[in-house]
Amino acid sequence: MTWRHVLALTLAAIALAAVAVWLPWTRTFLVIAMSKGLAALGITILLRAGQVSFGHAMFFAASAYAAGYTSRWLGGTDIAVMLIAGVFVASILSIAVGLFLVRYRQIFFGMLNLAFSMVLYSVLEKFFQLTGGSDGLRMARPSIFGLALDRNGFDLALVILSIGLALLANIGTLIYFDSPLGQALRAIKTNETRLEYIGASARRVLLVGYIFSAITGAIGGVLLAALQGLASPSFAYWIQSGEFVFISILGGASYPIGAFVGALVFEGVKIYASAFATDVWELILGVVIIAIILFAPRGGVGLIADLFTRKDKSVEPSLDDAPVASETQR
Repeated sequence: MTWRHVLALTLAAIALAAVAVWLPWTRTFLVIAMSKGLAALGITILLRAGQVSFGHAMFFAASAYAAGYTSRWLGGTDIAVMLIAGVFVASILSIAVGLFLVRYRQIFFGMLNLAFSMVLYSVLEKFFQLTGGSDGLRMARPSIFGLALDRNGFDLALVILSIGLALLANIGTLIYFDSPLGQALRAIKTNETRLEYIGASARRVLLVGYIFSAITGAIGGVLLAALQGLASPSFAYWIQSGEFVFISILGGASYPIGAFVGALVFEGVKIYASAFATDVWELILGVVIIAIILFAPRGGVGLIADLFTRKDKSVEPSLDDAPVASETQR
């Protein structure tokens, strides 16, 4: 990661914040996109190791309910307290589940994540007295770092906070990928046996990545619950986990920023397709996803990167364009 990456990400975050300020109707959309982008970032981290989770929504849901219980027990609280509670619960859950899951790879890893997620969904759905059942767990509107705001002010503050957290998570992921632990995580995908030969524990490396991915998902869950004032069992459902995987692939699983680009595209297509083609919006969304997979396998960010690479190559002087030396020069 270089200062150019940080500058580009910061400018993109400022642009999104400016859109939220000047176009109030985009605020809810942006918070949803950023929260799901944070969850999809967790999928991107695991894909770095060649693993995919089909049940990562369990951390999204667990953190949302942790925020809801914190709000209920404290009679309304601050968003910072809710974020701390959500990240703490998701971290403990990821350690407990991860210690078991890091022994498996490929389809077994993905499906076991799905199984744990559906167990959590069933618990949230059936224990009505504790979780509110299918109605979910309602929570009061939190303050934003000590400021009690009205609805408009809260929405603006929440979207700016969401963009800021997305920026920090993106930069943090880039730093993590460049670190020895991040390089070791990539080695699990390329040659796990060689990683073990140099004395590194592949299970420990994957566990650290798994916890990191759960934390990013937890932040997204708290943000969405705070926006809606509700933690719902649907947060843990397998369809929600599938959305996170689609978003990561859509934006570009090789790039942390791809999770947020994919979330913006996914939610944008979803909203406009459902508005203008109510009966077939799922079909339109599916066609877009299939088109990305077929024609841009590296995702939206990869497609843009390829376009810039081709442009740079097109302006490079070729050997044919080089001047030919005359006989006297020879």
